[in-house]
Parts: sequence; C-alpha cells; structure tokens
Amino acid sequence: MNRLIREMRGAYAFVERNFNLIKRYWGWELVWLIYSLVNSLAVTYIGAGMERISGQALDTEYLITYLLVGTLIWQYLSVIFYAISEMIAWERWEGTIEYTFMAPVSRATHLVGTTLFAIGYGIIRTLIILAIVASFFHLDLGGANLSGAVLLLLAGSVSFVGLGILAAVLPLLYPERGAQMTNAAAAILLLISGVYYPVETLPGWLQTIASASPATYVIEGMRACLLHGEPTVTLLPTVFILIGVGIGVILIGLFVFRYVEAYAKRAGRLKRSG
Repeated sequence: MNRLIREMRGAYAFVERNFNLIKRYWGWELVWLIYSLVNSLAVTYIGAGMERISGQALDTEYLITYLLVGTLIWQYLSVIFYAISEMIAWERWEGTIEYTFMAPVSRATHLVGTTLFAIGYGIIRTLIILAIVASFFHLDLGGANLSGAVLLLLAGSVSFVGLGILAAVLPLLYPERGAQMTNAAAAILLLISGVYYPVETLPGWLQTIASASPATYVIEGMRACLLHGEPTVTLLPTVFILIGVGIGVILIGLFVFRYVEAYAKRAGRLKRSG
C-alpha cells in the first residue's frame, strides 16, 4: 500500500513538472494553440466552400461537422502522441534527462505521469478549439451520442499512449534527428487514418496499413456517434479492441523503452542538445 501511494505521488510529480514546463514556455503553447485553431478553421471552411467549389448542391453542414470531428480528434490524439514522445527532447534540452532517469521511480510511473498530463492537457486544448470554432459555424449535434463518443475517445487514448511510448524511443536513440523521425511517424498516421476523408478513398495497399492504425477506428467511431447517433452498445466491440490493443502496445512500449534506455546510457546518448 505504501509503495502504491509512493508511485502515485511520483506520477503526480511528473504531471506537476510538465505543467510547470507549460507555464515556463507559455509563449510556445500560445503559438501552437493559435496554429491548431487556424488549421481547424481552415479545414472546416473547406467543407463550407465545397458547394461553391463544385457548383453542386451539397449538405455543407454535414461536411463541416465531418471535417471538424476528424480535425479535433486527430489534434487530441496527436497531443498525447507528441507529449510522450517529445518528453525526451524536452528533458535533453533542459539538461535534466540524466537526473530523471536516475530518480528513484519506476519508468512506468514516469510514463504514467506524463500520460495523465497529456490526456488532461489534450482535453482542455481540444475543448478550447471546439468552443472557438463552434462560434464560427452552426453545429447541430442534437442527435449525437455524446456518452458513446467519450467512451470511444478514452479507449483510443489508451492506444495512442502505447504509440507515444514507442515513438519516444526515437529521440532517445537519435539525439539530433529523433524528433524529426517522430514527426514523420505522425504524418504517416495522419495520412492513413481517415482524418479528412474516408479510408476507402485510399489505394488498397494503404487501406491495409490503415487497418492497423487505432486512429482509424477512433475517428470512424466518433463520426458514427456524433453524426449518426450510433448507439453505445454497437461500439463496445471497437472499444474493447482498442483497449486490448492499447494495453498490448503499452506493455511492448515499456519493454522497448527500458531496453533502449539501457542502451542509450551505455552509449552516452543522454547528452544535452541545442
């Protein structure tokens, strides 16, 4: 019991540490918030302008909501992905990575604390963007299944936690270009996960790869909930699969991270950069 309390305090310490980093670099956070907001508005205005572009009568309200759901869910999932994977780059820049790895806490506790912060931060940031975008457009979510959407989003978060842990290995292995490699991985996920279009529009071989992306199922399920009012009971198989796959990926990620961490220590890669 005492150990559990100690680990919980350790996890909260990383939540507090990351919160303090946000306060310290609030200017960067404001820049990225504005960037994400403008990107969401730009993509949503594509839906609003499709009738004028095509010259055909279209349900632009449906298109706007379709694009907005994909954009917001991807931004939330990418916050989780980047918050964990960029942990190494931030700590190396601050010159604290060696101290963190020597701290008397388990690596699981370290990553759990970072994950909890990422989920909370991602939810707050997404809600802010949604509130501002909603002031520009009329969004009719009267028939949406909001409880099912929340359940699906939480299940998808588990999967992206595992992917974020695996991605964190890249900046640990490659101090100079690991962050760029992480960006490339995120870009591939963006392409194949149906963020702005149905996965069925992709070539067959990309559709096969898309079936391995948790974001594909999260975004499709969220659109079914919010646009068509899909009942929660029909989403449960997807929810269970996402949770099961997510737990598996997290366990694999922890194993790989520990192995790469030991290698990085032996190879002297825990140096400050920048």
